[in-house]
Amino acid sequence: MKPPPFAYHAPATLAEALDLLAEHGADAKVLAGGQSLMPLLNMRLAEPAHIVDINRVAGLGGLRADARGVRVGALARHAAVERSAAVAAVQPLLPAALRHVAHPAIRNRGTVVGSLAHADPAAELPAVLAVLDGTVEAVSAAGRRTIRAADFFAGPLESTLRPGELAGSAFFPALPPRTGAAFAETSRRHGDYALAGVAAVVSVDEDLRVSAARAGYLGVAAVPLVLDLTRRARQAQAGRPPGDADWSGVAGFVRERLDPETDIHAGADYRRHLAGVLTERALRAATADALDRARTSAADDEAGW
Repeated sequence: MKPPPFAYHAPATLAEALDLLAEHGADAKVLAGGQSLMPLLNMRLAEPAHIVDINRVAGLGGLRADARGVRVGALARHAAVERSAAVAAVQPLLPAALRHVAHPAIRNRGTVVGSLAHADPAAELPAVLAVLDGTVEAVSAAGRRTIRAADFFAGPLESTLRPGELAGSAFFPALPPRTGAAFAETSRRHGDYALAGVAAVVSVDEDLRVSAARAGYLGVAAVPLVLDLTRRARQAQAGRPPGDADWSGVAGFVRERLDPETDIHAGADYRRHLAGVLTERALRAATADALDRARTSAADDEAGW
């Protein structure tokens, strides 16, 4: 199919882009990477009267990683974020998840912020932003506002961005000390949307026992779902040496709290079971990562570095 007719705008400055969005409001869609928008247009699932192409706007492609976290600009491509050594050092969950996003050709063009704004509950990046309690900065002709991940995703393909607003950047907080992360998902074929996926973050204390655990889920709810698994993770480690845990109880706890839908790709029961399996896998890997970081940090302290 071909897209419906629309007016195409290619602003050269941010002010011009925001003026266009303010003028056309809900009748306008922003084009950044276009890897989600163009299929929707071609299938006529979206019929905006105006397309505002921001690819010529200077200053929107920034990517900055520091001790606080990673700030990703609206035009930063998946591939650039995935390959950044600075990003991996500050927030390794981002490249770990990005490796599962579609295929290299898609990642070369698609944008991180565009994926968040698209708000697909089966996509990887919304779950990552949610489990890290990250934020999105919305920009409009009226000013700027910061939206927490918990408030950003309103439903399938629906965010809380207002008409006239542009998702200008996203912020992914850095991992705290003695904290590890891991990402796991299962899809029918590599590059397909995940049947279910888990982004896990685990912290350990000075005794190398689990002190905090969170997991963000994709493909099992209408929005990215985050569960605090701290108490269950501590129970899983009770009476065991550091790094050893019985994660089956945590997986059972997760399955009891999920209510996924059945579709042509998988049944609800299978998705629920799969989420439990992936929870065990991700928590085990995140805990191992946390222990490695804690031991490395302790060794550095002893060496006086």
